[in-house]
Amino acid sequence: MNYKRRKVRPLSKQAKEPKPDWIRIKLTTGENYQDIKNMMRSKTLHTVCEEARCPNIYECWANRTATFMILGDICTRACRFCAVNTGMPTELDLQEPERVAEAAENMNLKHCVVTSVARDDLKDGGAQIFAGSIHAIRRRLPLCSVEVLIPDFLGDTESLKIVMDAKPDILNHNIETVERMSDRVRAKAKYRRSLELLKKAKEMQPEIPTKSSIMLGVGEEWDEILQAMDDLREVNVDILTIGQYLQPSPKHLDVEKYYRPEEFVKLKEEGLKRGFSHVESGPLVRSSYHAHEQVKSAKSNQKGIHTPA
Repeated sequence: MNYKRRKVRPLSKQAKEPKPDWIRIKLTTGENYQDIKNMMRSKTLHTVCEEARCPNIYECWANRTATFMILGDICTRACRFCAVNTGMPTELDLQEPERVAEAAENMNLKHCVVTSVARDDLKDGGAQIFAGSIHAIRRRLPLCSVEVLIPDFLGDTESLKIVMDAKPDILNHNIETVERMSDRVRAKAKYRRSLELLKKAKEMQPEIPTKSSIMLGVGEEWDEILQAMDDLREVNVDILTIGQYLQPSPKHLDVEKYYRPEEFVKLKEEGLKRGFSHVESGPLVRSSYHAHEQVKSAKSNQKGIHTPA
């Protein structure tokens, strides 16, 4: 497959923009929020909602939805946009899939999202724990759909096959940014390798919708965003989420631009025009935001998805 390579251009030198009025987080810490927080602590589970400081944690937990983060809370990579702790993990709990499934059952979830830190220290990158989590959730909640947001497994096809053979309802892997910015934003992950993983996932299980995400505001240009959309459609990705990058700490990448709500609306239109079955686009959108709605949309529209010419 031929992917276009763009000439690297320096980031524009511009003053940091203040956070605009439309970047507002609704704080909702009622009974449901506390119930979920207590459940996660009691079962020694991690959520990407907390570890990555997701701005939607209050809304999602209040609605009794959460994204489980397996394989511990220490990542072997140090991506410059991510708030998850980095280092050398020591934790590998083979009972974790059952605890995740038990928590999902207690929450009576209809759609469960499972993601992880990157575990480059493991031969399979944690693929067996992903597969075990899918199976365990299905045993306890046969009607619950399961979405997995996986790392790139360093491009290992056998690890990907382990996950795909467990047949998640959605296979999610994020390219995170446009090709020109990828090496600067991500650690070890490669733009083309991510596209190849998504391509292989669709080839292994054509009936399983695939999904990816782009965050905006790290120095990309408008035409590069559209090119990233085209690249994702070229490998038959079904679902796209687009959100605003927010700097989690002064040590992370600066925000180069805050996109306006109307720009996100325009990008949603561009995505749907290109054939994605579902596009979630907005300033506070994250990969798992409204994920329960995305699986319905993908399945209802999947017959209309075709490989672009």
